[in-house]
Amino acid sequence: MSTKRILTIGEPLLRTASHPVKKFDARLSMILRDMAQTMYDAEGVGLAAPQIGLMRRIVVIDVGDGLVELINPEIIDSQGECAMVEGCLSVPGRRGYVIRPEKVKVRAQDKKGHFFELEGEGLLGRALQHEIDHLNGVLYVDLMEHEVFDEEEAEEVEA
Repeated sequence: MSTKRILTIGEPLLRTASHPVKKFDARLSMILRDMAQTMYDAEGVGLAAPQIGLMRRIVVIDVGDGLVELINPEIIDSQGECAMVEGCLSVPGRRGYVIRPEKVKVRAQDKKGHFFELEGEGLLGRALQHEIDHLNGVLYVDLMEHEVFDEEEAEEVEA
């Protein structure tokens, strides 16, 4: 396993749509391992392949319930609305207030190519949407209502 360099805002690849994965082989398993290691080393909860310069529809997420690997994920249903503060490993030092659906259902493939569905709400739902956005060249800063600064977040918590 090896940790990869995470691309940051301003890198053109972060604004490019990713290609579907067609080969489910040992190389894909290696990519998933490297992505998970990179995410854990950076103390993130999700990482999309474009963030490490791979233009493939691959996502890893761990919100504290174990590693989830998604190949070719797509949101097939969403419900409600929820506003949360988001950050991103590719946008270091910044956070923003983003309104997204509260609950999503995602259809994806596992590393062997088998299809499955996953429902997520709360942090998992947020991470699924955030990482799938990366696969389409979208960053949370494109969607945020406003930037959140440390003193602002402290005021929200104290209120």
